[in-house]
Amino acid sequence: MDEVAPGIHRIESDLGPRFMAQYLIIGAERTVLVDTGLAQTPDAVLVPALERAGVQPDLVIVSHADLDHCGGNRRMRERYSSALFACHELDRRWVESNAAMVAENYRWHAPYGLQQLDQSELDDMLAQLGGDSPIDIGLRGSETIRLAPGRRLELLHLPGHTPGHVGLWDPSARVAIVIDAALSDGIYDRAGNKLIPPRYYDAEAYRATIRRIRALEPQLLLTSHYPPMNGSEARAFCERSLGYVDAVEAVVREGLAAGENSLGQLVERVDERLGPFPEFTVEIAAGVRSHLSS
Repeated sequence: MDEVAPGIHRIESDLGPRFMAQYLIIGAERTVLVDTGLAQTPDAVLVPALERAGVQPDLVIVSHADLDHCGGNRRMRERYSSALFACHELDRRWVESNAAMVAENYRWHAPYGLQQLDQSELDDMLAQLGGDSPIDIGLRGSETIRLAPGRRLELLHLPGHTPGHVGLWDPSARVAIVIDAALSDGIYDRAGNKLIPPRYYDAEAYRATIRRIRALEPQLLLTSHYPPMNGSEARAFCERSLGYVDAVEAVVREGLAAGENSLGQLVERVDERLGPFPEFTVEIAAGVRSHLSS
């Protein structure tokens, strides 16, 4: 756990060949945890970090509905029963229900004939999701969180990756915690190899989110799967993120002009042109579908 800005701590751990990060924000009046990782993350990583810091979370904010961001919810609720859990209302169904998350976020493309999870992969995913867990506070965006006298965090609605993705903005330190709201041209492993494609369900919402992050001009940009970025690095990251969406759109148009009109064909074309993405290749399909419907 590293303090990357005053009162803002980054908790990083391994996620296969890559890494993930949660954030602990400690104020005089409130302690906020952003994301809970996988089902095993609380006991292996988060609880030891909180104990070393000598704090307990008052509020747990789930940035969005993906298993590596909310899989630890149930265990954290068991461990810190007085903490309130919050997420955006648009992601609440998936965050609260493991069955809904799997069916609607990870298996939505079944009718299109794209590669599906086998039973062992499905069982592993459900284990990593950790069991159903309720959300106490449904967010809409633009809420503020008081940390101390004169210090508040602003809640940002940053849709695209998921409909209800949220982030936090600390205006006093000009720090933006955006988690997976922008994903460059892919997620890389620790060795610098391209691994997973950026997923976005709504291309225009995703573009608007990236532009909003860029317009904040953060002095420090914090995500889940990339190192912390200073101002110039953050701007370049946003430009790469926008460039990827433009590139996918161009490849989709190219494929349609060549007579490729199935989702599977277009996913393969994007992977060939912009990848290869050896893991979660099917995630490309969400963006392709969005471009097809626009």
